[in-house]
Amino acid sequence: QLHLVESGGGLVQTGGSLRLSCAASGFTLDYYAIGWFRQAPGKEREGVSCISSSGSITNYADSVKGRFTISRDTPKNTVYLQMNSLKDEDTAVYYCAAAPDYYGDDEASLTSTDFGSWGQGTQVTVSS
Repeated sequence: QLHLVESGGGLVQTGGSLRLSCAASGFTLDYYAIGWFRQAPGKEREGVSCISSSGSITNYADSVKGRFTISRDTPKNTVYLQMNSLKDEDTAVYYCAAAPDYYGDDEASLTSTDFGSWGQGTQVTVSS
C-alpha cells in the first residue's frame, strides 16, 4: 500500500528557508512522479512542483520558480522541496502526492487529478 508522509513544515520569517521531506513507503520512486501541492485557507489546492519517475524532469509553478527546488534521494525513497526566499503568500498546508508512470511517459505534472495517493500534509507558515 502506498504511503506518503510529509515533514519539515513550521513557522519561518519572510525571506527564510525550509526544506520539506516526503517519505514514501510501499512503492519505489522509479515508477512514480512525486508532486508537491499546497492549499491556503479559502483557496484551491495548487501544484507547486513535481519530479518525474526518472528524476530527470522537474516542473515548477511560476510563483515558486527560482525559489523552490525539488529533488529526490532514491535509496531513501524520499523527495525534498527546498524552499528559499519564502514569502507570506507561501503560507499553506503542503502535500506530497504520487502519480504512477504506467507507460513510461516520465512527465512531471502539476495537475492534482493526475495523482492518486496523498500524504496528510505539513503546515508552512511564513510571517514577517
